[in-house]
Amino acid sequence: MVIIERIAQKELLEDLREFPAVVILGPRQCGKSTLSKMILNQVDKELVYIDAEKPSDRNKLQDAELFFDLHRNKLICIDEVQRLPEIFQIIRSDIDINRRNGRFLILGSASKDLIRQSSETLAGRIIYEQLTPFLFPEISDKKELNEYWLKGGFPLSLLSNTDKSSYNWRNSFIQTFLERDIPQLGFNIPAETLRRLWQMVAHWHGQIINYSSISNSLGINHTSIRNYLDLLSETFMIRLLRPYTKNVGKRLIKSPKVYIRDHGLLHCLLQIFSFDDLMGHPVFGASWEGLVVENLISRSPQWNHFYYRTSNGAELDLILSFGQKTIAVECKATKSPRLTRGFWNAKEDIKPDETWIIAPVSDPYPIKKDTFVLPLKTAIEKLQKLQN
Repeated sequence: MVIIERIAQKELLEDLREFPAVVILGPRQCGKSTLSKMILNQVDKELVYIDAEKPSDRNKLQDAELFFDLHRNKLICIDEVQRLPEIFQIIRSDIDINRRNGRFLILGSASKDLIRQSSETLAGRIIYEQLTPFLFPEISDKKELNEYWLKGGFPLSLLSNTDKSSYNWRNSFIQTFLERDIPQLGFNIPAETLRRLWQMVAHWHGQIINYSSISNSLGINHTSIRNYLDLLSETFMIRLLRPYTKNVGKRLIKSPKVYIRDHGLLHCLLQIFSFDDLMGHPVFGASWEGLVVENLISRSPQWNHFYYRTSNGAELDLILSFGQKTIAVECKATKSPRLTRGFWNAKEDIKPDETWIIAPVSDPYPIKKDTFVLPLKTAIEKLQKLQN
């Protein structure tokens, strides 16, 4: 069995020391349960683990108030809490009666906006953390970049022995998500409709979304398209990246860009079976862009994240801003990146503190005083230093 330490592990242990309830949100099968068990093994107290997917465990919480009282001095971990949204009111009451930190560790496969009771009833008592599938620095000493790029970051996909078994796992994940997970959240959307939309989004990956074009292609009205895309976003399947709108005296594109958050799922939706297939596919460059964007955004949750594009074609793939610090990012899926006039014009518009061209290279090197070509892992390390 391969044991991989998650970047978030240390942060979550600290959260348990400082808050009564800690919530880990992220897509199903991204490693939340495994991570929680790794954390619980390091906590010096008795614990109780409830898997809300199991009817026998849900039955234990028929009288949740009594159950919590019986385990007053233990850390209670509730997995797949979106199956039990009503539990948050009882958790609030329990915390208010006997407030102490490290009382609950809660895991969920939907955003806090979909599990609305948590934000409404636990304000000031809870901290949210988001867990993604593996980021590249977590597995770079065990897997080559190209394998991670093809298979994505979901543990059971990445750690599969063959490309075929990885692809089959991802295909099964997509089917289960559409046919079981979405209905369990209370949404009555035909699985085939959502699959067609998801596949169409895969073709738009890394592009500015055109709601009218998607609506016309699928024969679904604009409102439903937006609602379905919001649902895919709130369940961590896609990312809608906002445009940079700070006044720079230019006509800016104002629609969001869309990405399939896990590049392995992207390739499965597009029926890309091998890295050779990926290299010959039109999505190759956009796939690299999405991989880089997801890794950087996931490791900088306190930063603001945008893309930049003007009507004249000046463009930057990602802008990271925090306080007075601004970093511009361009993604190039080649070991010999060439930069366009649009890139240099955008850089002049934004005037970032640093500009990073992130490419599948082995070593970093400068292009200008404040402009560098970087490997992905180096870029993430630099970002961590800037925010610490």
